[in-house]
Amino acid sequence: MSIIKKNKESGNSLQVGSTIEGKVVARDRSSLFIDLGIQGTGIIFGREFYRAKDVIKSLTAGDKIYAKIIELENEDGYIELSLRDATKEISWQKLEKIKNSGEILNVKITGVNKGGLLTTLDGIQAFLPVSQLAPEHYPRVADADKQKILKELHKFVGKTMEVKILDLLAQENKLILSEKAKSEEKLKEILKDFKKGDTIEGEITGIADFGAFIKFPLPAEALAKEGSSDEEPSKSSQIEGLIHISELDWQLVENPAEVVKVGEIVKAKIIDINNNQVFLSLKALKQNPWEEIEKQYKKGDTIKGKVTKYSTFGAFVEIMPKIRGLCHISEFSSKEEMEKSLEIGKTYDFQILLIEPKEHRMSLKLASHGKE
Repeated sequence: MSIIKKNKESGNSLQVGSTIEGKVVARDRSSLFIDLGIQGTGIIFGREFYRAKDVIKSLTAGDKIYAKIIELENEDGYIELSLRDATKEISWQKLEKIKNSGEILNVKITGVNKGGLLTTLDGIQAFLPVSQLAPEHYPRVADADKQKILKELHKFVGKTMEVKILDLLAQENKLILSEKAKSEEKLKEILKDFKKGDTIEGEITGIADFGAFIKFPLPAEALAKEGSSDEEPSKSSQIEGLIHISELDWQLVENPAEVVKVGEIVKAKIIDINNNQVFLSLKALKQNPWEEIEKQYKKGDTIKGKVTKYSTFGAFVEIMPKIRGLCHISEFSSKEEMEKSLEIGKTYDFQILLIEPKEHRMSLKLASHGKE
């Protein structure tokens, strides 16, 4: 066996930590010799040999490999190499190319945490955040209970999912995946059939603490292009959008489930299409009660209102259906005095201190109560 040691005349500029390509030339019980061309001969032995023995046992003379330099010249004149470290580095380079190409990958989910799903790609741990799940896989937990979300995520362990690489930071050992990204190009094309201001009819498919999800079909023209039936649109010919909690009704909504129910068919108005997401509004199709109150009342008027709730800012007062004003806590000497003066469920006379219909805001003062 002819072994070429490091060539001191080659003027090489190798550095510890750099990755180098070589060809397997020989192997014994605890060493693997790598021909590095004009750079000399590398060796993987001792601890590095055993760390990579699962990879090494499949190698034969002539195989090309990448290895990382851990010592430029040992006492025998060889360049010491690490196959395992280089394999990881090459994996990152390979994953970078996959990310740039937009290739769709099949991954098997191996675990979960409170933020999403876990898997591995080319030996590197990867993370699929909840926010990057496809709409049909998003955990629909009405009260946003983290334990319930975690329980829903456990259902995916052992299953294979189609994903794209969303982001990677080799230095921080972070590899982020996205399931919903795989359909973004198709969705982008589909959304061309919609515009801001359109009214759609769809089914409430899920409720979360921040709003409700609604699924609605493509326009008839778009369905015709896809060859889908108008009567029975397939799941692929439907879009899921979000109605934010602030767009469910003109009144203050604390729990979306009080306004809509899963399975309910509703009409909604598209108020924005951004980043392949459709945002809708129910209240945009309802009469704005603030327009009426502007005609009826002005600053300084005295009106009757029912106290509905306390908050850290004061007490909310219902003036008429879907119209609430705030009697600020500063109108009282303390929170205790406020709660003593204003009982929930009771009606009082209030003076309007400020009314801003466009901002949906009204400030009130208890008419029969004077600050000390």
